[in-house]
Amino acid sequence: MSTVQNIKQRFELIGNDVKLNRALEKAIQVAPTDISVLVTGESGVGKEAIPKIIHALSHRKHAKYIAVNCGAIPEGTIDSELFGHEKGAFTGATQTRSGYFEVADGGTIFLDEVGELPLTTQVRLLRVLENGEFLKVGSSKVQKTNVRIVAATNIKMMEAIRDGKFREDLYYRLSTVEIHIPALRERQEDIHLLFRKFASDFGQKYKMPTVRLEDDAVALLQNYRWPGNIRQLRNIAEQISVLEQDRSVGAATLRSYLPDTGNNLPAVVGQDERKSDFSNEREILYKVLFDMKSDLNDLKKLTLELIKNDDSEKVQEENRGLIRKIYGAEDPEEADTSYAVLPAALDPVPVARPVAVNPEPPVQEDKYHFAEEIEEEETLSLQEKEVELIQKALQRNKGKRKAAASELGISERTLYRKIKQYDL
Repeated sequence: MSTVQNIKQRFELIGNDVKLNRALEKAIQVAPTDISVLVTGESGVGKEAIPKIIHALSHRKHAKYIAVNCGAIPEGTIDSELFGHEKGAFTGATQTRSGYFEVADGGTIFLDEVGELPLTTQVRLLRVLENGEFLKVGSSKVQKTNVRIVAATNIKMMEAIRDGKFREDLYYRLSTVEIHIPALRERQEDIHLLFRKFASDFGQKYKMPTVRLEDDAVALLQNYRWPGNIRQLRNIAEQISVLEQDRSVGAATLRSYLPDTGNNLPAVVGQDERKSDFSNEREILYKVLFDMKSDLNDLKKLTLELIKNDDSEKVQEENRGLIRKIYGAEDPEEADTSYAVLPAALDPVPVARPVAVNPEPPVQEDKYHFAEEIEEEETLSLQEKEVELIQKALQRNKGKRKAAASELGISERTLYRKIKQYDL
């Protein structure tokens, strides 16, 4: 039986990372079966090695192995590439063509970047996975195929499913076994080993002495983030092997080949700004609430003044700025709504209109006066008092509405509305 070490030697895999070894062990275990495998990992981590291992260790090893890059085939032709087409199925189809699933019958198909498949092609692929059946483009004849599918992707499949870009049922059919290849930055101890292997290969290829890294360069190499993973590391090794005259490379030289070395590690951006914005919004909300409380207290004082003074027009004139602020009009009786004008971020709160009522005996203020005002407000029915005052004013003025409105300190139009509202 093949071991992890034998597989590394056979397929020239470098590294002793635990996660990498676990991925290779899973590939060895599932190879003799025909179950579908999904290989996940970032771009450039070497996902293409896993399907080769699975095919080489399976009973299909003498049949065809076809690797298909789904992201490189145009959407309009991918169905034809995978499943074939009949002559005349579309413009340019001058003859019948066999697709990859027909050609690879009995073997293995590796679908790289499977997350890039169009939704219509995903439906066709699901049918192949479920019962091995497919239709050529332009044909109504069902064909059978016996292939082992190994897929790979570098996207987060659950996010793609949530966004409606990938079918959930297809995902679960493909990922009967999922093998994850770790990113290069998660394999710190393997980075230098890989660099030495690449440097040796390029030294032989270009007939030059092998590049050697100094200790400070090794530390820089291992702490770099490597967004391009093994593909990027191989590219850097080739550049240094070709361009550097001095075959001993230090950290300063290596740094010139590494882009964005000042920000190698992932960082959370904008935390302070978001906290600051939230704090500012909270302060604004508190200020609005305090201003509302202040306005309500001022309104209470204005109402008491109207109660105590017969000359309500004078009081309204003196407090016209407050009235405008609360009611949005010069005269509270001229306002279009009985709600106070409040900030748009808050729901409108009904505010009682000032009316002339007979005050209760004054209460001596103390440190608990605010609680007493609230209690008084809850027990007093302004509507009943308003009806009573309107009736008295009409009686005293012998039904003359204009005179009654003047005495009440409201407009004649408002008095008409009140009479109709209370059915007086």
